[in-house]
Amino acid sequence: MTDDSSPYDPTSPLHAPLHTPPSASLLRPDPVATIDELIDRLGAQDYIVDRRLATVLFLALRMQRPLFLEGEAGVGKTELAKATAAALGTTLIRLQCYEGLDIQQAAYEWNAGRQLVEIRLAEALHETNRERLVRDIYRREMLIERPLLRALTQPVAPVLLIDELDRADEPFEAFLLEVLAEYQLTIPELGAIRAAHPPIVIITSNRTREIRDALKRRCLYHWVAFPNAERELRIVHRRAPGASDALARQAVDVVQRMRRLDLFKAPGVAETIDWANALIALNVLALEPDAVRDTLGVLLKYQEDIDTMLDGEGAELMRLLREATMTQAGGEAA
Repeated sequence: MTDDSSPYDPTSPLHAPLHTPPSASLLRPDPVATIDELIDRLGAQDYIVDRRLATVLFLALRMQRPLFLEGEAGVGKTELAKATAAALGTTLIRLQCYEGLDIQQAAYEWNAGRQLVEIRLAEALHETNRERLVRDIYRREMLIERPLLRALTQPVAPVLLIDELDRADEPFEAFLLEVLAEYQLTIPELGAIRAAHPPIVIITSNRTREIRDALKRRCLYHWVAFPNAERELRIVHRRAPGASDALARQAVDVVQRMRRLDLFKAPGVAETIDWANALIALNVLALEPDAVRDTLGVLLKYQEDIDTMLDGEGAELMRLLREATMTQAGGEAA
């Protein structure tokens, strides 16, 4: 058994990874020289990022600090982690958080089946050396890697996405502190397994509860807001290329207006993209009230919000849309 302070040594049989690295050297992903280069790389992955978010992500890469992203659901937090991994040419490892998440699902667990076989074999061979038996059943090969540990043992530093941390129980945050501050994981039976190169950590939260300051202090922070109309239009053109410019502009305008209504859950960028693709699938060339009404279930996921659009505050938006459609039809007829 190693001392708790012993670092992770990929050449040690005790700490050998469960997979064989493709090369002898442990590497960092492709370096990014400037913020503009990062923006261009993300754009090549169809992720349109504003400069403030690009700056904090660039700093997180340069300073090797976790990036903590908060914002409404559907504004692109998870997609940023995916695009970052693709832009840097590295692996994405995702830990999806949920209530009741514990170390066994998040970090590691011992292969109980193999350990039992080892114990039965030792009994059959009349093995009496208990220390040797303990060493055998708790050797590195018996360890099953879960996302957090796997992120520390990759041959090339991956992007580690800890998604929707606010869904996990508060005590789980305390467990993450060692990983975020030291990029290591202490396993009582083995000691500290430390990353040779820190993973790129992106943590997201929809703010269904507050995350503790102890965790936030270890991260760079950014609030991901809904995009303005210009950037959302660029996003729709990238992610729903079949939409005409006129249809894309109308769809974005309607969604931007919806977000100013008193809705339980305003549509996110993901819903805007889905809606544009739904309109394309229905061969809608220009938005009309009937098309909006029939497809509200793509944008809104609560019946109360749909009622608001049809009969409440949204009725005025529908009226304006109807008048715009009639004006456009009159202009074309003339």
